[in-house]
Amino acid sequence: MSNIQVIEKNGKPEYYVVPAALWEKVRAAAEDTEDAAAFDLAVATDDGTRIPAEVAFVIADGAHPVRAWREHRGLSQDALAAGSGLSKPFVSQIEGGKRAGTTVTLKKLAAALKVPLAALTCSSLLSPHT
Repeated sequence: MSNIQVIEKNGKPEYYVVPAALWEKVRAAAEDTEDAAAFDLAVATDDGTRIPAEVAFVIADGAHPVRAWREHRGLSQDALAAGSGLSKPFVSQIEGGKRAGTTVTLKKLAAALKVPLAALTCSSLLSPHT
């Protein structure tokens, strides 16, 4: 560490000039620390939800999230309707965009699909071309 040059201003250290090899070690350590902090934050804020690529692609192609998740789960509209306590025509209307569905309705669908409500209502998911 004796190769570090100190540049002073008004008698106080203003800059430190370090050899490139030492700087690379310090920079790598700092990046590792930042990566670890980002990982810890991601783990702390993780809600456990993962959107499979298959679902994301279907939504991006314009399908309603309810339909994308239903097909991903391998459910028919009849099975989803039965699991959510809704009628098949109502499920069909929601998937087709003819009805929005209330929060209560979407909560029932989310529960039947085993996804959080946000997976069915997130505006970025409902508007794939934004």
